[in-house]
Amino acid sequence: MSGSYSGRRILVTGGTGSIGSVIVKSLLQMKPEVVRILSRDETRQYEMQHEVGARADMRYLIGDIRDEQRLKRAMEGVDVVFHAAALKHVPGCEYNPFEAVCTNVQGTQNVINAALDAKVKKVIAISTDKAVNPVNVMGATKLLAEKLIVTANNWIRDVRFCCVRFGNVLGTRGSIVPTFAKQIEQGGPVTITDPKMTRFMMTIEDAIALCLEAGEMCKGGEIFTLKMPSLLVSDLVEVLVETLAPRYGHDPELIVRQLIGARPGEKKDEELLSEDEATRVDELERMLVVKPLRLTRTVTPPDEAVPRRVYHSGEADWLEHDAIREMLARAGCI
Repeated sequence: MSGSYSGRRILVTGGTGSIGSVIVKSLLQMKPEVVRILSRDETRQYEMQHEVGARADMRYLIGDIRDEQRLKRAMEGVDVVFHAAALKHVPGCEYNPFEAVCTNVQGTQNVINAALDAKVKKVIAISTDKAVNPVNVMGATKLLAEKLIVTANNWIRDVRFCCVRFGNVLGTRGSIVPTFAKQIEQGGPVTITDPKMTRFMMTIEDAIALCLEAGEMCKGGEIFTLKMPSLLVSDLVEVLVETLAPRYGHDPELIVRQLIGARPGEKKDEELLSEDEATRVDELERMLVVKPLRLTRTVTPPDEAVPRRVYHSGEADWLEHDAIREMLARAGCI
């Protein structure tokens, strides 16, 4: 895989975020000519410079994907773009819907326009399972962003655009595991929205591997998603309480589990594919690849499509406690 990025000039939007920063560090191991980091977070850029040290193959660019002119300058001479910048938190987008539109939708179109003008070779956009049958603003704006990326391939062939669709990534900023861990450290209560809520889970390492592999496989217009496990959020809480409470000097039995109800815009279950997409998927060993409509001459009959248990978190085989514990350990969360 390193051959796809060795000697390349690469831009990562949102390159100081939880996902973007790991993409950057992974790319640096593949000996690119340069990795440019575009983000609006000056402090995290400063922290990253101190973390990785002075390097001739890194550039730090302060800017916002809402600013198309800044993007055009950032993309001059670039070969590959990983587009990770976005507003990602459901409540924040729900209460600030137009801001989500400006960043997730207009910002993505700005990335497309700048990539076309700069004649980059590939653009890999990071999306989310919340874009499938969305019920909240964040999911709806990410669905529109996906549509923009996929459709861009219909009228331009010199640049290849594709999407990578994530589930919940363990340990990222603002994700549920650090939140639960902090509540357990404080002795509870641990807040649970719905004991029957399910989620697809992946580690950061799995997420980055999917991004890099998608960039290598991209022919234009695909949506790549990992065939990841799902779990009951209440089971995740129990494993975290059992494991972390004794470390903080608390009795797991005394940690209160408090039901608070779903947040605005929060779904009970998540999906990796829509039913329509399930009829035009290449099912590989580790991933599902949704083919763009323009490349799909025939559609698989619904009864032969990818079964719902593969892509619907409420119908999948949920991870048992031991498997959840192993996944958390692998992700460095416990």
